Amino acid sequence: MNRRIAHNFTWGPIFIIGIIANTLGIILCMHKEPWLLNQIPNEVLLQTSFSILFSEKINIGLPLFLSTIYRFFGLWLLTIGSIIICYVYVTRLGTKIARNSLFTILSITLVAIYYIVFSYLPSFKLLSILHFLALCLVLSIFCSKYLPD
Repeated sequence: MNRRIAHNFTWGPIFIIGIIANTLGIILCMHKEPWLLNQIPNEVLLQTSFSILFSEKINIGLPLFLSTIYRFFGLWLLTIGSIIICYVYVTRLGTKIARNSLFTILSITLVAIYYIVFSYLPSFKLLSILHFLALCLVLSIFCSKYLPD
């Protein structure tokens, strides 16, 4: 494989992972009721519907709490996505240590997310995005094997 093509297919998919993380973070931060984006798996996990949950007087502050938690998660995704984008932009994953450290962190993170999704959220709507992120990571790792050390 041509070294230039291999290099582009090494840093490009990781850059896309950062863009997707930023996009999901923006959606979570901007959505009025972000817990409804994944309503069905959330209700299965809670074993009750949100309408029943919010109808109880004791849960009057629950929507504000959920908005805060989801916005925090959105901000976390924005931060992680931005760090990935900046790291890839600055290093272009040109050294073996830059590539392997990022590959290790992203691999562990994706395995953990897959574990959580399959253990607790089997009807997760965004599973196709998770598969796409894994494909990007595998493509990047595969193409990095054609780069010099």
